[in-house]
Amino acid sequence: MILVDKRLEELERAGTPVRVAMIGAGFMARGIALQFATAVRGMRLSCIVCRNFEKGLAALEAAGFKDSRAVRSVQELERAIADGVPAVTQDYRIAVDCPRIHAVLEVTGSVDYGAQVIWRTIEQRKHAVLMNPELDGVLGPMLFEAAKRAEVVYTNVEGDQPGVILNLYRFVKGIGATPVLCGNIKGLHDPYRNPTTQAGFAARWGQNVRMVTSFADGTKISFEQAIVANATGFQVFRRGMLGPTVEPGTHVSQAPQWYPQEVLNTAPGWVDYVVGAEPSPGVFVIARQEHPVQRHYLKLYKLGDGPFYTFYTPYHLCHMEVPNTIARAALFHDAAIAPLYGPCVDVVAAAKTDLPAGTVLDGLGGYTLYGLAENYAAARRENLLPAGLGEGCRLKRDVARDQVLRYEDVELPEDSFAVQLRFQMEAAFREAPRKAESAGPR
Repeated sequence: MILVDKRLEELERAGTPVRVAMIGAGFMARGIALQFATAVRGMRLSCIVCRNFEKGLAALEAAGFKDSRAVRSVQELERAIADGVPAVTQDYRIAVDCPRIHAVLEVTGSVDYGAQVIWRTIEQRKHAVLMNPELDGVLGPMLFEAAKRAEVVYTNVEGDQPGVILNLYRFVKGIGATPVLCGNIKGLHDPYRNPTTQAGFAARWGQNVRMVTSFADGTKISFEQAIVANATGFQVFRRGMLGPTVEPGTHVSQAPQWYPQEVLNTAPGWVDYVVGAEPSPGVFVIARQEHPVQRHYLKLYKLGDGPFYTFYTPYHLCHMEVPNTIARAALFHDAAIAPLYGPCVDVVAAAKTDLPAGTVLDGLGGYTLYGLAENYAAARRENLLPAGLGEGCRLKRDVARDQVLRYEDVELPEDSFAVQLRFQMEAAFREAPRKAESAGPR
């Protein structure tokens, strides 16, 4: 942030802003539009892609943009940019193909549609920024390798917990400690929650009920921690993670007590979560420091006796932090969080209830399945179905509640672009690569 804000101020003074296209106009996208309208300098939200013109234009108006227009071609978008007017289009290709757009921000939560958008973004040699851990968890390593070849940045965002965790992870490594566990703090985890049980909460906050359900049933945190694992080379200690539950209000500084010593003392390092700790909804990193003099200083700094110490960030500010990620990518070619180690952890589908043969799965945050984090090598040995590919699959046989699904259990949608890319990724990454000691975030 110290570098980013100054550079953005320079771009604002020079009149040469970074121009961004945002895919989506839902709850979080509206917050991002508000951030661009009220707090961001040196960047412009030039276009929103939305299937409904009125919804996109309403998002811009609610954010405070005094003028906006609907566009139906690249040429019309270019004229809007030249006039300094944010635009709305229904066709993502118009935004992605526009030469005056520098970065594309994907905020839909869709795996298949998001895959089409990001693949084309990379083909057009634009920076690809995701507020979409579901897409990243299913196809991130494949998309990341394509972005490297195109010499553009592929990254998930600060603001979502994974990006905040990676900022903290990089900080901890930078002060000479060794991260051993990257954690996420949850207030609730019930795999059987569904859109009916979560309808009230979603309505109260104006959120998408399926997204809210994904938070509650553990699917979202599985994807979030999977992409943290893929960025660090870490794994899960067991399918579904350990997920200790502590007395509500217990401070996260006690985190080293919640995990077995064999977790904290063994490689390669782990991703996990805790339910009930404070400050919620923060993130934490448990790190080891063996040097006796450094431990003396850390004790003076009120971090305890060691050798394990908890570093934490007490909040994540979602839409407010997203522009920082875009600026890091566009100005410094730096990813907030990207799958540097390939697929280390996958998210596999489990039945939320007893499902008879012939059931068509309704996907993430629905009534039929939830996601579990599993080590990629184990998931591939068992031919497990990625949760992000579940939507639209038809069951070939009866499946009992909590049973994990395998590819052979379902008929996959024939026209899914994400399925095609996933098979390519699995062919390219037969199993997770071994973590290189010299590798690290960049």
